Amino acid sequence: MYRYGNNSKYKAKKTVIDGQKFDSRKEAARYQELCFLEKQGVIRNLQRQVKFVLIPSQRGKDGKVVERECAYYADFVYTLKNGEKIVEDVKGMKTEVYKLKRKMMRYFHGIEITEV
Repeated sequence: MYRYGNNSKYKAKKTVIDGQKFDSRKEAARYQELCFLEKQGVIRNLQRQVKFVLIPSQRGKDGKVVERECAYYADFVYTLKNGEKIVEDVKGMKTEVYKLKRKMMRYFHGIEITEV
């Protein structure tokens, strides 16, 4: 069952499917496709909103956090039949922050993000 929320800055509409919240209808639709592929055995280990730390938090001399960590949250992570791990992001708008984090994922983790 679909429910739509308020429009975001980029016209994406929050969507809820089976009690799970998605940032856009496009992301929700992709989730349904991936669930179908998982049931068919084409992919496995489907996960949502997987966190990758790009820069850990930094602490001052007193031990207090002076800079919060910088992290990228992948929309989906799953494994193909051949064992290849896919990190996927559903994009409508590629912001400058996203582009920077995509570059950091490749540099720090050696992961190329698949964009849908």
